[in-house]
Amino acid sequence: MTAEPAPPLAPALAEPVERVGRGWTASLSLANGAIWVGWYGPLQILLASQAADFAPGTGMSKETVLAWVTGAGAVVSLVANPFFGALSDRTTARRGRRTPWIVAGAAGGALSLLLLAGAGGVWTMAAGWCLVQLTLNAAFAAVTAAVPDRVPRLQRGSVGGWLGAAQILGVVGGTGLATVTGGVVAGYAACALFTLVGVLPYVLGHRDLRLPPAARPPWSRRAFLASFWLSPRRHPDLAWAWLTRFLINLSNALVLLYLLYYLRDRLHYADPEEGVLILTAVNGVTLLATVVVGGAWSDRVGRRKPFVIWSGVLMAVATAALAGRQTWPGAIVAAAVLGVGFGVFTSVDFALMTDVLPRAMDRGKDLGVINVANALPQVAAPVLAAPLVTYLGGYRVLYLVAAVIGLAGALLVVRIKGVD
Repeated sequence: MTAEPAPPLAPALAEPVERVGRGWTASLSLANGAIWVGWYGPLQILLASQAADFAPGTGMSKETVLAWVTGAGAVVSLVANPFFGALSDRTTARRGRRTPWIVAGAAGGALSLLLLAGAGGVWTMAAGWCLVQLTLNAAFAAVTAAVPDRVPRLQRGSVGGWLGAAQILGVVGGTGLATVTGGVVAGYAACALFTLVGVLPYVLGHRDLRLPPAARPPWSRRAFLASFWLSPRRHPDLAWAWLTRFLINLSNALVLLYLLYYLRDRLHYADPEEGVLILTAVNGVTLLATVVVGGAWSDRVGRRKPFVIWSGVLMAVATAALAGRQTWPGAIVAAAVLGVGFGVFTSVDFALMTDVLPRAMDRGKDLGVINVANALPQVAAPVLAAPLVTYLGGYRVLYLVAAVIGLAGALLVVRIKGVD
């Protein structure tokens, strides 16, 4: 008596083998960039401007107000990303697992940005930013999970490169919209509109893979909550990959957090908002020059770790240069070198993360846990940066600490054993 063959996996849970086309990659990248516009218009310009307006009379400096608001939003992000990733894993809608959450997250994010524009004080500002983080993380978790759902392993570096290019264009675009629109309210409105419109080509033009109801595991609240703990002992490669991403993103967050104030108070740049836009653009140009090339090169040679290590080392060197040469030309050079390193890191590290995911059923949730390494630095950076700048040596010490943290993250990549 012969055994019956095992039933085939649902397409949504199978390991993808067919390469995705340029149209799919371009529309998903645009959706990713639109989400980053919604994040970085506020983070680079608008929140700092509101903090400066609301700080008088609160007993706090503008730096402290900004730190508390961004930190509160980051705490929400820590929970929202894996939570919505897990919900999308279990979604059996006709439009697929990911698309409903992209739509809901982008629409909610646009509305939250408009509410944030009307904030009248620190508390309403913090509440609005937390809503932005909650909703946009729902969309971001779904966009990220679409890659391991649809892209074969040896194409993920290239696709990750295009997503990274869209990310930096979103950062530059959000900063530009916040700067050129001429005010806080107009800046938020422009970012909200772009965030909503930018996801439409993917949502309307590409059908997502549907999870059959029979393939969804039975619901158990205890099992659902327990699934968010990924044991470092059982999944050591995932744990080391998470730690390296956290440290390098923490280093980057320390550089960006007080950039506006660094230009204004340390370099005495005449127009610090314009200076932030210039540095962001320089960083974006060099990042765009390496992000797709680095990912494609990694796919071609079939290796990830050397690219992540050397890009992290390069970023650490550039960050240390900010501490040593505190001039406007020095800041421009550092921004350019940081872009080169972060471009390679962005695409190749993303591919590395998808290579160490434990289970197809939990791709959204597991990537959400990994994405905590992007959000947690937003909580840790203000806590670490505020005393360094205020009491322990100022911006020179801040950037030296950031360089050491980034270097540690780069070197720890060697502990990942299951990926070349």
